[in-house]
Amino acid sequence: MKVLVIGGGGREHAIVWKLKQSPRVSKLYCAPGNAGISNLAECKNIAAEDIEGLYQFAQEEQVDLTIVGPEAPLTQGITDKFQQGGLRIFGPDKKCAQLEGSKAFTKDFLLRHGIPTAGHKVFTDIEEAKKQMGLYGYPMVIKADGLAAGKGVIIAENQEKALKAFEDIMSDKVFGSAGDQVVVEEFLTGIETSILCFVDGDTIVPMVSAQDYKKIYENDKGPNTGGMGTYSPSLIYDKVLDNKIRKNILRPVIEGFKEDGLDFRGILFIGLMIQNGEPKVLEFNVRFGDPETQTVLARLDTDLVDIIESVLEKRLAEQEISWSPKKTVCVVMASGGYPGNYEKGKSISGLDDIDEDVVVFHAGTKMKDDEIVTNGGRVLGVTAWGDTTEEARNKAYKNVEKIHFEGACYRRDIGRF
Repeated sequence: MKVLVIGGGGREHAIVWKLKQSPRVSKLYCAPGNAGISNLAECKNIAAEDIEGLYQFAQEEQVDLTIVGPEAPLTQGITDKFQQGGLRIFGPDKKCAQLEGSKAFTKDFLLRHGIPTAGHKVFTDIEEAKKQMGLYGYPMVIKADGLAAGKGVIIAENQEKALKAFEDIMSDKVFGSAGDQVVVEEFLTGIETSILCFVDGDTIVPMVSAQDYKKIYENDKGPNTGGMGTYSPSLIYDKVLDNKIRKNILRPVIEGFKEDGLDFRGILFIGLMIQNGEPKVLEFNVRFGDPETQTVLARLDTDLVDIIESVLEKRLAEQEISWSPKKTVCVVMASGGYPGNYEKGKSISGLDDIDEDVVVFHAGTKMKDDEIVTNGGRVLGVTAWGDTTEEARNKAYKNVEKIHFEGACYRRDIGRF
């Protein structure tokens, strides 16, 4: 079968890497891909948001299955377009993709179906937002309603910072039209974790757990990023917590989808805050998380194509899914200055010296004059396996130290509880 993966980051590299292991895949394309992906798949220079271009390519090449990596094409309706043209595509339709495309939409869904989450209020007028400054006290969580590449959440510690956040998002439009609406939330304390789920509209099946590190600096300091590393399984995800999440979150989510007429087929990422042993939903994503995918798919033993087909054909409940007991850790190496301004085009060395039982997923790289150079904020995800989290962690960092590019930065506490 011919398979097309849409996207060009670390998540897509992990998806391509997993698909390459399937005996069912005869030809693998990725658009636009990156330097690392090009070793596994034929990369096509078509942007992930170029829905018409991707559709035409899939038609011309008679692609049997398309898998969407990033959120933007899903919220723009790529699934609807492909389905209307008779092409098989893995990812929720535009209606369902609102669960990531609009934080207000998601909060309304959660409240309507009694799913635990933080208190919130939605504002479209900056003056009204200013009047209710400190609505839930401080710190105050202020979110751009739309897509902001994982950076649209500001934790304001006082009134001055809250005011600046409102002005940045709603007046200066630092996140563009994503800031036309702002969601203000109660600040939750606890430990963040996340769960990725396969969903076929009737059934929701959680994958193994993972924990992401959003802040740029150690000990969760500094601004939010798209994710500086992850490990699986999460050290706090025990059987008691698993039962609570299945009962209080997963069950009402799938029932809510049915009640609201959301035929959700694809991946649902659920970001959680665990407070005194009780889970609350922070956010939904409607695709594989990045960099959680790098550690989760590294533990998947079942053929990913088989699982995807079971979702598309609404027979997920019958599909057996098995996972490796191995622990995994992924350390993200980023460009200096990220998540702010950073330079591209820095030469990367050391990639040929990586240990055999470690994989380096490329997130922001490209080929230039037969050399791999940086091409994004998050550049590489060094991923390792171990019998314990500590063993996987040590392997990952040992190999991080072998890789060099100007300005490289990374957190040194990934995989620590």
